[in-house]
Amino acid sequence: MIRFENVGLRYGLGPEVLRDVSFRIAPGSFQYVTGPSGAGKTSLLRLLFLSLRPTRGLVRIFDQDAATLTRDSVPHLRRRIGIVFQDFRLLDHMTTYENVALPLRVLGTSEAHYGRDVSELLEWVGLGDKMWVHPPVLSGGEKQRAAIARALITKPEILLADEPTGNVDPPLARRLLRLFIELNRLGTSVVIATHDLGLMDQHDARRLVLNHGRVDIYE
Repeated sequence: MIRFENVGLRYGLGPEVLRDVSFRIAPGSFQYVTGPSGAGKTSLLRLLFLSLRPTRGLVRIFDQDAATLTRDSVPHLRRRIGIVFQDFRLLDHMTTYENVALPLRVLGTSEAHYGRDVSELLEWVGLGDKMWVHPPVLSGGEKQRAAIARALITKPEILLADEPTGNVDPPLARRLLRLFIELNRLGTSVVIATHDLGLMDQHDARRLVLNHGRVDIYE
């Protein structure tokens, strides 16, 4: 599904943020990306989401070389990737339902085709009773679950999550982890960037450990 070979990344003329990074992500797999602050976790997720291109090395996503992708082909590939941002990025003027439905509306899908899916997904993440409220009314954990639902509504083949439990208390972090585990059980590959060792200890999975721009893999 995804292959990195000797990937390097730098911003402008600065030093390399990632150096000689090599790994593969298989369909239906679950992995953590971890490491100290500033190790390059978010940069790695941005490469996976095609919002950055490598300075050197090979990145192949769904058998496409990221370095040769045309501008028109990137949105098509991104539809196969869901992403949960650390800062949620919900739109305050839209209801929870409308925020979750937004990716489908952008694709031109009519509400007649997506309404039931959005409602069922919000029930699944525990927000059925918050469907018609706006984000400022939601707690941090509820915003996080809304962001997860929005990432899942297009039924992505891979889900990327950047510190998804960083702003919630431990009980809610465990609940969110169970959502990711269930999603993975249903066939979606999951990549969680986190520095929370306690969270990772609750579900044994492959770890990509970043340190000084390099990655070590622990199966």
